Amino acid sequence: MSERDYPGRPWVGVGVVVWREDRVLLIRRAKSPRKGQWSIPGGMQEIGETAKQAGIREVSEETGIDIVIDGLIDVVDLILSDEDERVRTHYTLIDYTGHCVQGDASPRPGGDVDAAKWVSHSALEEYGLWAETLRIIDKSRDLKHGGPSPVQQQT
Repeated sequence: MSERDYPGRPWVGVGVVVWREDRVLLIRRAKSPRKGQWSIPGGMQEIGETAKQAGIREVSEETGIDIVIDGLIDVVDLILSDEDERVRTHYTLIDYTGHCVQGDASPRPGGDVDAAKWVSHSALEEYGLWAETLRIIDKSRDLKHGGPSPVQQQT
């Protein structure tokens, strides 16, 4: 059992859908949760940093890529209960869209990931991504191509 099991409060995680032309930056997690699975870069917000700062830091730590945050995609609540209906895990996940800055854009895995790569949008299904991650990437792609903002969609 980890320190995040049966929490007294939600854990705040920040993820970023990073674009380079039509490709998305993916990482493969080397630690739980979701060890061995592909996802977008991200991690836990630290005391004293904004959510955007957390996203920029996590992408840099996990891939060596410097990014610019372009906007908010969505906020997702991940709440899992045990067989006694007690909340076992509770994450509030803040997802941003962004792009890599000029310069070296070759990902170098670091931190708690063991692989990082650019993947074309058309090849994403090959990586076994969580359905919610695919939804977030698609929402990011819509924003990138001038679709309605998530706030406009919800009101």
